[in-house]
Amino acid sequence: MSLSPALILLYSIAAAALLVYFPYLFVALGRFQVGYDMSAPRALFDKLPAYAQRATWAHQNSFEVFMFFAVSALMVYVTKTGSSYTTNLALAFLAARLTYSLCYIVNIPLVRSLMWAGSMACIAGLMTTSFSALGA
Repeated sequence: MSLSPALILLYSIAAAALLVYFPYLFVALGRFQVGYDMSAPRALFDKLPAYAQRATWAHQNSFEVFMFFAVSALMVYVTKTGSSYTTNLALAFLAARLTYSLCYIVNIPLVRSLMWAGSMACIAGLMTTSFSALGA
Protein backbone atom coordinates (compact mmCIF):
# COMPACT_ATOMS: atom_id res chain seq x y z
CA MET A 1 0.00 0.00 0.00
CA SER A 2 1.37 3.35 -0.99
CA LEU A 3 0.38 6.54 0.77
CA SER A 4 -0.32 9.71 -1.14
CA PRO A 5 1.84 12.77 -0.50
CA ALA A 6 -1.19 14.44 1.09
CA LEU A 7 -1.63 11.61 3.60
CA ILE A 8 2.08 11.56 4.36
CA LEU A 9 1.91 15.28 5.14
CA LEU A 10 -0.97 14.73 7.56
CA TYR A 11 0.71 11.75 9.21
CA SER A 12 3.96 13.70 9.48
CA ILE A 13 2.15 16.42 11.44
CA ALA A 14 0.92 13.78 13.88
CA ALA A 15 4.41 12.28 14.12
CA ALA A 16 5.92 15.72 14.70
CA ALA A 17 3.44 16.27 17.53
CA LEU A 18 4.64 13.04 19.14
CA LEU A 19 8.26 14.11 18.67
CA VAL A 20 7.54 17.17 20.81
CA TYR A 21 7.19 14.81 23.76
CA PHE A 22 10.08 12.47 22.95
CA PRO A 23 12.65 14.53 24.92
CA TYR A 24 10.26 14.67 27.84
CA LEU A 25 10.82 10.96 28.44
CA PHE A 26 14.36 11.90 29.49
CA VAL A 27 13.07 14.74 31.65
CA ALA A 28 10.79 12.25 33.40
CA LEU A 29 13.72 9.88 33.94
CA GLY A 30 15.76 12.71 35.45
CA ARG A 31 12.88 13.70 37.72
CA PHE A 32 12.54 10.11 38.84
CA GLN A 33 16.27 10.00 39.66
CA VAL A 34 16.19 13.12 41.85
CA GLY A 35 12.79 12.50 43.41
CA TYR A 36 9.71 14.19 42.05
CA ASP A 37 8.05 16.80 44.26
CA MET A 38 4.39 17.16 43.34
CA SER A 39 4.09 20.41 45.29
CA ALA A 40 6.87 22.15 43.33
CA PRO A 41 7.51 20.38 40.00
CA ARG A 42 9.33 23.32 38.37
CA ALA A 43 11.63 23.78 41.36
CA LEU A 44 13.30 20.49 40.42
CA PHE A 45 14.92 21.91 37.29
CA ASP A 46 18.16 22.95 39.02
CA LYS A 47 18.41 19.52 40.65
CA LEU A 48 18.00 17.58 37.41
CA PRO A 49 20.99 15.84 35.85
CA ALA A 50 22.52 17.79 32.94
CA TYR A 51 21.03 15.46 30.32
CA ALA A 52 17.53 16.05 31.72
CA GLN A 53 18.05 19.82 31.71
CA ARG A 54 19.09 19.62 28.04
CA ALA A 55 16.07 17.38 27.37
CA THR A 56 13.87 20.12 28.84
CA TRP A 57 15.35 22.61 26.40
CA ALA A 58 14.90 20.18 23.50
CA HIS A 59 11.28 19.69 24.56
CA GLN A 60 10.69 23.45 24.68
CA ASN A 61 12.31 23.98 21.28
CA SER A 62 10.19 21.19 19.84
CA PHE A 63 7.06 23.13 20.81
CA GLU A 64 8.44 26.21 19.09
CA VAL A 65 9.27 24.51 15.80
CA PHE A 66 6.18 22.30 15.68
CA MET A 67 3.95 25.26 14.93
CA PHE A 68 5.99 26.23 11.88
CA PHE A 69 6.14 22.67 10.56
CA ALA A 70 2.41 22.07 11.02
CA VAL A 71 1.59 25.32 9.23
CA SER A 72 3.98 24.60 6.36
CA ALA A 73 2.70 21.03 5.90
CA LEU A 74 -0.90 22.26 5.98
CA MET A 75 -0.03 24.96 3.44
CA VAL A 76 1.17 22.26 1.04
CA TYR A 77 -1.90 20.16 1.82
CA VAL A 78 -4.35 23.01 1.21
CA THR A 79 -2.66 24.18 -2.00
CA LYS A 80 -2.57 20.56 -3.23
CA THR A 81 1.12 20.83 -4.09
CA GLY A 82 2.08 17.55 -2.43
CA SER A 83 4.69 15.57 -4.33
CA SER A 84 7.59 13.23 -3.76
CA TYR A 85 9.63 16.37 -3.02
CA THR A 86 7.30 17.51 -0.24
CA THR A 87 7.10 13.95 1.07
CA ASN A 88 10.89 13.85 1.29
CA LEU A 89 10.93 17.24 3.04
CA ALA A 90 8.38 16.09 5.62
CA LEU A 91 10.25 12.86 6.31
CA ALA A 92 13.59 14.69 6.44
CA PHE A 93 12.08 17.12 8.94
CA LEU A 94 11.04 14.24 11.20
CA ALA A 95 14.46 12.61 10.98
CA ALA A 96 16.21 15.92 11.65
CA ARG A 97 14.05 16.68 14.67
CA LEU A 98 14.57 13.24 16.19
CA THR A 99 18.32 13.58 15.67
CA TYR A 100 18.20 17.15 17.01
CA SER A 101 16.59 15.99 20.26
CA LEU A 102 19.00 13.10 20.71
CA CYS A 103 22.00 15.33 20.04
CA TYR A 104 20.68 17.92 22.49
CA ILE A 105 20.22 15.29 25.20
CA VAL A 106 23.66 13.69 24.75
CA ASN A 107 25.29 17.11 24.22
CA ILE A 108 26.58 17.10 20.65
CA PRO A 109 26.09 20.81 19.86
CA LEU A 110 27.45 20.92 16.29
CA VAL A 111 25.24 18.11 15.00
CA ARG A 112 22.32 19.49 17.00
CA SER A 113 22.73 22.87 15.31
CA LEU A 114 22.99 21.27 11.88
CA MET A 115 19.80 19.30 12.52
CA TRP A 116 18.03 22.46 13.64
CA ALA A 117 19.13 24.21 10.44
CA GLY A 118 18.09 21.21 8.36
CA SER A 119 14.65 21.08 9.92
CA MET A 120 14.18 24.80 9.29
CA ALA A 121 15.27 24.29 5.66
CA CYS A 122 12.58 21.60 5.32
CA ILE A 123 9.98 24.03 6.62
CA ALA A 124 11.18 26.69 4.19
CA GLY A 125 11.01 24.18 1.34
CA LEU A 126 7.44 23.24 2.19
CA MET A 127 6.36 26.87 2.42
CA THR A 128 8.11 27.78 -0.81
CA THR A 129 6.38 24.92 -2.59
CA SER A 130 2.96 26.08 -1.43
CA PHE A 131 3.73 29.69 -2.35
CA SER A 132 4.63 28.60 -5.87
CA ALA A 133 1.06 27.34 -6.33
CA LEU A 134 -0.26 30.75 -5.40
CA GLY A 135 1.95 32.51 -7.91
CA ALA A 136 3.86 34.24 -5.11
